[in-house]
Amino acid sequence: MPGHEYYAEVSDDFIEDSFNLTGLSAHVPLYQEAFEMIMDLEPEDDTYTRIPDLSILEPHAEMLYGMIHQRYITTRPGLLQMLKKYEAGEFGYCPRVYCEKYKVLPCGQHDLPKLGNVRLYCPNCKDIYTPTSSKFNNVDGAHFGSSFPHLFVQAFPDIFIPEIPNVYTAKIFGFRVHAHSPYGPRMQWLRSVPSSSLTPLLNLPTDTHS
Repeated sequence: MPGHEYYAEVSDDFIEDSFNLTGLSAHVPLYQEAFEMIMDLEPEDDTYTRIPDLSILEPHAEMLYGMIHQRYITTRPGLLQMLKKYEAGEFGYCPRVYCEKYKVLPCGQHDLPKLGNVRLYCPNCKDIYTPTSSKFNNVDGAHFGSSFPHLFVQAFPDIFIPEIPNVYTAKIFGFRVHAHSPYGPRMQWLRSVPSSSLTPLLNLPTDTHS
């Protein structure tokens, strides 16, 4: 369906394993009925006769499937599905000019539903962006979660070749705006990748008081 291109297809075996669904009933209203709708099962009781319109169940079933999807894409089969989509460019490309159309990954800023829409994470500049197409406006970010892109990058490190770090330089009549100016650059240190010689310094404790 339009707007569902980011999703992997969750296997029935994964959904049928109750261990994989632990805790989800606390976040999904009409959980049992939503589960039965996802799996196309016959209802176990007369709940459906008490629901005048089955379309009432659809958003709950969508929420449940999305939360299951968040867990599935962090498994090996799920990661491999998302790898194929990533390599095909199905998630799109970073809108930042200096990332040179680096491929992005879907993610959420939250792990619980209804707290934010899907975002796109760029492994090159390490920032997130809003999808350019409006068809993704109603896709819940929790369907992908905040952990997926970072786990994906660690699972397949060989496919990520960073671009040479570059930052736009603000100039007026050819002269660079000074860094101390209120209109000067602010992103240089964020975009720069620390050299290997500085890496040990990053592990120092923040509290240096004796």
